Amino acid sequence: MTQTLSDSRLANLGATTIRNGFDEYHGEFKAITRRAKTRFERCEWQGMLADSTERLELRAKILSRTVQNIRELLEERVNDHAVWVGIKAVYSTFIGDRDDWEIAETFYNSVTRRIFATVGVDAQIEFVDTDFDAPPTEPRAPIVRSYAPASSIPALMERILADFAFDAPYQDAARDAKQVARVIESELRERRAALVITRAQIITQIFYRGRRAYFVGRIYSGAHTLPLILALQNSPAGVLDPTGGVYVDAVLIDEDDISILFSFTRSYFFVQAERPYDLVRFLQSLMPRKRIAELYIAIGYHKHGKTELYRDFLKHLATSDDQFEIAPGERGMVMLVFHLPSYEAVFKIIKDDFDEPKQVTREEVKAKYNLVFRHDRAGRLIDAQEFEHLAFDRARFAPALLEEMLARAGNTVRVENDRVVISHLYVERRLEPLNLYVRYADSDAVKRAVSDYGYAIKDLAKANIFPGDVLLKNFGVTRHGRVISYDYDELCLITELNFRRLPAARDDDEELAGEAWFYVGANDFFPEEFGKWLGLAPEWKEIFLQQHADLFDTPFWLDVQARLRSGEVIDIVPYAQEKRLEEKRLRSET
Repeated sequence: MTQTLSDSRLANLGATTIRNGFDEYHGEFKAITRRAKTRFERCEWQGMLADSTERLELRAKILSRTVQNIRELLEERVNDHAVWVGIKAVYSTFIGDRDDWEIAETFYNSVTRRIFATVGVDAQIEFVDTDFDAPPTEPRAPIVRSYAPASSIPALMERILADFAFDAPYQDAARDAKQVARVIESELRERRAALVITRAQIITQIFYRGRRAYFVGRIYSGAHTLPLILALQNSPAGVLDPTGGVYVDAVLIDEDDISILFSFTRSYFFVQAERPYDLVRFLQSLMPRKRIAELYIAIGYHKHGKTELYRDFLKHLATSDDQFEIAPGERGMVMLVFHLPSYEAVFKIIKDDFDEPKQVTREEVKAKYNLVFRHDRAGRLIDAQEFEHLAFDRARFAPALLEEMLARAGNTVRVENDRVVISHLYVERRLEPLNLYVRYADSDAVKRAVSDYGYAIKDLAKANIFPGDVLLKNFGVTRHGRVISYDYDELCLITELNFRRLPAARDDDEELAGEAWFYVGANDFFPEEFGKWLGLAPEWKEIFLQQHADLFDTPFWLDVQARLRSGEVIDIVPYAQEKRLEEKRLRSET
């Protein structure tokens, strides 16, 4: 049939097919996102988790269907380069009047990558850069609600709460408004600013994630500008809380706190974004150090975030001349890790053969990374972006690195003339390895990191994740001092493990035996042996034990496991305890 159709006709039909696929995807994406408000109002936390997984899996499902439709349409001309040049041109005209044009470009790119499995990039048939130097459309509606000065800061906060009301009632909006105002006034005093807000802007759409809703915006006091996020929770009426209802749990007005909330270690927000471009730029104005890519990912557009990351990296390569090198830290048993010193990322390739005693397979490693992608990362698992069929200039690779890549990952890496072609790799934000950090950081910083290392393991447990290999070298430290896990080959679910106490030895022979004299199942874990893996100097181990001795015994693990198996979604607070208004109320009462 395709032989009777002109190239231009095929281009039009192909572009229409991809546009229809994108419309289906983005329509369902928004429908799932809209559910978040009802989930929050009804305290449907398991439903919120299920929606998160469904939304993550949606794109691949519809993309596969779209690719199949394209193959059936184009038949033997499905790889015809000339036809695809036309399809891209027509598709570009289709999306030029849309507010989600950049998301539509990335969807199109995903189709072409599946059809061609192109090594490198081809600007003729894919959107290597966006087709639009400036946004092709003007904003149809403001993304923020603006507020003029009110009679007082509490009055302004109460007005904001009223404007963003839920179907569930507030517990005490006036009380919360006063508490929020006190936090703001305290910050203004520290900045020696007048205790007045001259202007405020709040994003018109509420952000949802986990068991919280967030109002996101900024406030102005004369020459001072402060970001402002109100974190809200909803408590069902019950024995412990007879009234129930929505309340402000925390106030975040520091850039670092907000950056942590939007971290690359957290699951994606649910937020209605009719024009993602403007929403992301506003968020970046609150967090200037955040990459555009990370903000797209944070609001659920992870594939477009990956597109932005790749574009940013290509621009960096074009303006730098340093070489890829083996990354600092201990060599991985499963992954070969390298970096470009001038760029804040690491690149991870699965080795052809794994060092002893690793027993996992390549497919199992990829499955672990996929689990992390779909799971609640609890602010403690780094978000890895997966890439295929990338090509780089051979001259950008240090000889020692290239030699090791070819020797240890020859099934994934090859050299073609002046190019190094990598068929599969993961890209992650670069962190300081914890095992190196405890050697060179100052004493106070190490104390904080050692403490947070324990909290990282506990947060992961609450999210039903056991990191498996808990050696320091498998954790990193962010610029905010947070400890994050980035090694996933032994990661598993807490609910799959069997937590046991070590049996007492019956005689001296058993006591001195070099190997376990009792049966150990594949999923058995003995918390009492946790200390053997810490690798901390005695002074740091003592600090760890003061706060996290419960990790060395079974009750902690069995309690978390039982709660998870009962269906509880355990709350993991995504900000410091001292930011919570309840904490401030308790301190003021005492």
